[in-house]
Amino acid sequence: MSKQDYYDLLGIAKDADAGTLKKAFRKAAMQYHPDRNPGDATAEVKFKEMGEAYEVLKDPEKRAAYDRYGHAAFEGGMGGGGRGQGGAGFDFSDVFEEFFGDFMGGGGQRRRGPQAGRGSDLRFNMEITLEDAFAGKTDTITVPTSVGCEPCSGSGAEPGSQPEVCGTCGGHGKVRANQGFFMVERTCPKCRGAGSIISNPCKSCRGAGKVNKEKTLQVKIPQGVEEGTRIRLSGEGEAGTRGASAGDLYIFLSIKPHPLFKRDSDMLYCQVPIPMSKAALGGQIEVPTIGGGRARIKIPDGTQSGRQFRLRGKGMPELNGGFVGDMIIETVVETPVNMTKRQRELLEEFAQDGGDTVSPRSDGFFTKVKDLWEDLTD
Repeated sequence: MSKQDYYDLLGIAKDADAGTLKKAFRKAAMQYHPDRNPGDATAEVKFKEMGEAYEVLKDPEKRAAYDRYGHAAFEGGMGGGGRGQGGAGFDFSDVFEEFFGDFMGGGGQRRRGPQAGRGSDLRFNMEITLEDAFAGKTDTITVPTSVGCEPCSGSGAEPGSQPEVCGTCGGHGKVRANQGFFMVERTCPKCRGAGSIISNPCKSCRGAGKVNKEKTLQVKIPQGVEEGTRIRLSGEGEAGTRGASAGDLYIFLSIKPHPLFKRDSDMLYCQVPIPMSKAALGGQIEVPTIGGGRARIKIPDGTQSGRQFRLRGKGMPELNGGFVGDMIIETVVETPVNMTKRQRELLEEFAQDGGDTVSPRSDGFFTKVKDLWEDLTD
């Protein structure tokens, strides 16, 4: 009985790219997978044919040979091999693990030997001031975590003894079983993937190979960090099981609200109240900077609320230094309160002497209001 054309079998064109090929095989293989068709011999054969077709077409050299000679390329020694089941040298374990790794605990990757017991990653939330973000700092933190057990050196076995090779999996951490025409690989149920059995557990860690403990660490916070910046300390997370590598510690930074400054990336904003007299007559004011210094600003006469002044290079630095942003000062003209009798008299004299006419925005607004009211009464 002649074999069906591989391209027709997978339902793809001869010029299909690797992505289209893989997608077509996955769809077909899921349809005919033996686990979805228990007891169906036809589906089992179909699944095998699909796998053989994919194994050939995914390999550029095999595909080129097939395109030229067809199935004959792999018969009579031309294609080489009878590896596995199928004339094209098809190994079901390769394709099965590539697409159905979850059945074997591999997540799509072939895993050999005992499972790695890498420690868990940890998260630590840390709050800093805006000044800390500006200048950078080195701080000390205490983190509750787990560390390798010292008496057993992380092996989990009582000092003087050693873990024994698991007799069920032979130290591989996995066991295999035939299911139809393919091999299924699962985590060893006895050692749970460790590959070894501890018959004499360490009394300090009870066989875990690690103990709970607080760890004191120094954290370097670079200049220019922002809200939500993440700092990774490699190997400072929880200890791994039985001597495996430790996880990482991730420090998430939050920045306390500042009483004077608001930040937007590398820019700083600060509202500065100024007396009405200085806004009207002009003068100079001193404003604080995030670095702890002072800066002078010349206020022109007639300054209104909301007027902005830019101080170049007085903002926040980029991460790890370098470029420094600007600071924007926004004036807020303050109305006098709690005036003395004399101050009030002077202000009344100012108003009677036409003081209201030197407020152009106010005068213009009420002129427009007056015109509006006159239009409504016409």
